[in-house]
Amino acid sequence: MPANDRAIGDQEPPGYEIRVRGPIGPTMMQAFPTLTVSRSGEDTLLSGSLADQSALYGVIHELEALGLELLEIRPRAAGGAARGYSPS
Repeated sequence: MPANDRAIGDQEPPGYEIRVRGPIGPTMMQAFPTLTVSRSGEDTLLSGSLADQSALYGVIHELEALGLELLEIRPRAAGGAARGYSPS
């Protein structure tokens, strides 16, 4: 099995849903090649697996560098659905 098929410990890499304010165009999406994009009302939802916590921080850094407003990060459960968090 190729090394990049599985993360250390033979586990799937963690998945995330990352919500940002407003739309993200195709040019900006090139900064996030491993994530998929969908619209959620006025906001954009980026989702996908990231290799580790360092990769998550890299995405957060890219969002900041592009001037995008981060609204929420939700870890996805093993089945792919986001774990429920509700803002207070």
